[in-house]
Amino acid sequence: MARKKSERRDKLVGAAMYPLDWLEERSGLVGGVRYFLFRKVPGDTSWWHTLGSATLTAFLVQLVTGVILAMYYKPSPSEAHSSVEHITHDLWGGWLVRGMHKWGASVFIILMFMHMGRVFLFGAYKYPRELNWIVGVLLLATGLFEGLTGYLLPFDQTAYWATVVAVNINGTAPFVGPYLATVLRGGAEIGPDTLSRFYSIHMLLVPGALIGLIGLHLYLIVRLGVTSPPWSKEAAGVEPEEEAPPARSGLVQPGPRAAGVRRRPTE
Repeated sequence: MARKKSERRDKLVGAAMYPLDWLEERSGLVGGVRYFLFRKVPGDTSWWHTLGSATLTAFLVQLVTGVILAMYYKPSPSEAHSSVEHITHDLWGGWLVRGMHKWGASVFIILMFMHMGRVFLFGAYKYPRELNWIVGVLLLATGLFEGLTGYLLPFDQTAYWATVVAVNINGTAPFVGPYLATVLRGGAEIGPDTLSRFYSIHMLLVPGALIGLIGLHLYLIVRLGVTSPPWSKEAAGVEPEEEAPPARSGLVQPGPRAAGVRRRPTE
């Protein structure tokens, strides 16, 4: 009876694992995900090392809530604000989704700054992780630009005049400033073309760049490993001391007398 149950359990396990085995044989993704989740990290890591994962979680929340909002938002000057009000007050759970996206943008930026501050203070930007630091700086700049393009989308008075100030500041940059301001506005003034341009940049261009940079960032983290804190003996290059073997019990594991006693080194 027990043998039949064991055979039935093995068949169920084999049937459940068949899709994963099929995918692993043809792509190797399962092994890659397993290595990413169960790779070795320094034993002296702390909660400070979770800021990167928290930033990634905040980005995923922005991604999901942004897709939901895009289903009901209308990027036109006459309907943009009313569509946002409709999402907030009329749709079930709309206030929650919009609130998560609105305040989550600030959380995302704050976590990025905290993560980069931790990397700088821990010296994790040094050899051989210089390229990952550069990718992180690009991620910060791209995330700030994502917040700028999303600020105009409600198209109320605050969003309009804040965007006017931001575009004018960019227009003061040497050489490329005036051209950059014209490209962002879509003309001489902020209007319908500006809103549609900011919407397409906010929904398509910048998220695609963020996903690509995050993928490269994660690949470099897996390839180069996690940095120990600067106060760690491992980070300072101190080799761990070897522990003395435990003394054997004379009754259970007989051995020579004083086998577990350390002898003083001869001078």
